[in-house]
Amino acid sequence: MAYPTVSKPYGLLPVNLIGGQVFAGSTRLMSIASGYGTDIFFGDVVKRTSDGTIQKDTGTSTATPVGIFMGCTYTNPSTKQKLFYQNFLAGTAASDIQAYVADDPDVLFKVATVSSGTTVAFYGPALVGENAVLCQNAGSNNTGDSAVAIFGGNTATTASFPIRIVDVVPDTGNGSNGYCEWICKFNAPYVTISVNLSGANTATVTGGHQYLNPTGV
Repeated sequence: MAYPTVSKPYGLLPVNLIGGQVFAGSTRLMSIASGYGTDIFFGDVVKRTSDGTIQKDTGTSTATPVGIFMGCTYTNPSTKQKLFYQNFLAGTAASDIQAYVADDPDVLFKVATVSSGTTVAFYGPALVGENAVLCQNAGSNNTGDSAVAIFGGNTATTASFPIRIVDVVPDTGNGSNGYCEWICKFNAPYVTISVNLSGANTATVTGGHQYLNPTGV
């Protein structure tokens, strides 16, 4: 039997919600600062900042995601036309840039595993239930798509890792119990303890999906 080929990573693609709930494509509009200097591609991880705008979350072993970037819109200052794009080009200047973000903390998304860079690789189902690190590859300005993936050879129970692997994607398995695509979710924030020998210890909630962190941005 021939299996579909995954030739390169494609970012994070929402498929449904925890518990089998349907993902109906709902997104929230979030502002991007005029002139923001980093490309953001369809399927990239994004985060809120203290000024209320979003930026690409470039974290790997730690991250503070608010959701997945699904495109953007803004008014061209010269023509006054409303434009819609698959990706955000670094340095774009407009007063009303807004991103479409899949921000539900319960979202489950499909993502590819790589051994390094954009080299797609197969791994056994033992990865299910473990936490994973993001591989932050540059996306394509031709397609507008992300190339973010997760490292298949670097999964663990480490609480700070931002991605939890929930299931395999059987359609692109290799027929030998190896898989290159996975159903994943964003991890919850975790607690770190700072030991102060001269006083009380300090507990800090950090990382994880920003909506689940009680301290906010």
